[in-house]
Amino acid sequence: MPHSPEDKKRAITRLRRIRGQAEALERSIAEGADCGPVLQQLAAMRGAVNGLMADVLEGHLRESFGHADCAVDSLDDPEHVRMHEAIDEISSLVRSYLK
Repeated sequence: MPHSPEDKKRAITRLRRIRGQAEALERSIAEGADCGPVLQQLAAMRGAVNGLMADVLEGHLRESFGHADCAVDSLDDPEHVRMHEAIDEISSLVRSYLK
């Protein structure tokens, strides 16, 4: 769950965009749009939802492991740096899977 004001604002902005996409999709279907454009809208919505899910998951990982508010370049502890790198790697893997 996004906790910082910036993360909440970013998540809400994404959700509003997804809502707009869903409303446009509903109108397209109600108007009898061709399958191609409908499928394209669905793919765009899926991408938006997956992006939101990746952001929330990354925030959750950082919050769960106590690394939400620290920067990796300002750390002296090698174990702490390793944890940041592991979280970054997991986040990257999840993002590539969700594409």
